[in-house]
Amino acid sequence: MNHVTAVLDVPQRLACRVLGQNRSTQRKRRRTVDDEAALTQAVIALAKQYGRYGYWRITALLHAEGWACNHKRVERIWRAEGLKVPPRQPKRGRLWLNDGSCVRLRPERPNHVWAYDFVEDRTRDGRKLRMLNVVDEFTRECLAIRVARKLNSLDVIDVLTDLFIMRGIPEHIRSDNGPEFVATAVKGWITGVGAGTAYIEPGSPWENGYVESFNGKLRDELLNAEVFNSLAEARVLIEQWRKHYNTVRLHSALRYRPPAPEVTLTLPAMLPGAPSPAGSAPPRPPVH
Repeated sequence: MNHVTAVLDVPQRLACRVLGQNRSTQRKRRRTVDDEAALTQAVIALAKQYGRYGYWRITALLHAEGWACNHKRVERIWRAEGLKVPPRQPKRGRLWLNDGSCVRLRPERPNHVWAYDFVEDRTRDGRKLRMLNVVDEFTRECLAIRVARKLNSLDVIDVLTDLFIMRGIPEHIRSDNGPEFVATAVKGWITGVGAGTAYIEPGSPWENGYVESFNGKLRDELLNAEVFNSLAEARVLIEQWRKHYNTVRLHSALRYRPPAPEVTLTLPAMLPGAPSPAGSAPPRPPVH
């Protein structure tokens, strides 16, 4: 506007009145926050490290690092830098199924409902790779991923046995109607240890939505981005991703917290009266 008034030799007050603009809009200068450049670099660095995350999850990661910024500011930087914005997901209608469908069973607490399913991939030589994923539906934690060339009902029992010993027996176990899951040995063994089985309707994978959602994240963030040269390499990388998913990756359904964050406690905090770590000062006596 100042350039136009200078060229036409018109007073700024008259030009603003003719154009219907407030004079304050011509005098206000854009303010740049001091930490704008540093925040932009932090957003770009996180976007490179987590290529499949959107700006909402990047904002949560920035909050964890100590940045004081909201999602609107991160979105503006996100779009200005040309970063990919995931498309909006369409709303899904309510599932009206028969009364006997296990979709009515909702997880209410940890170890209430577990779900498990298979995912397939291939190594560089073209050989098949199978994964058995077990998820706690309430906490969203991935309890185990068994990776092998072939998996059958005995492998299902073996994985569940280890989990039952470490975490206890869940009240229900949800799965599809695959031969590995409905095998007489698996069904009888689960019932024998005191857990209930919940099979989804045939051809209805959305009824097993928790583990299907996990399978999609596993494929999108790892399997589609990695080429496994061998079975051993696949086991190492998949286990690393599982630990990252449980302890670091922020889950939107958990208010952008990881399903099982790592907690480090010092020895005095764990055991009252225990000696302090080497090099630290002894605790002060209470003041009365």
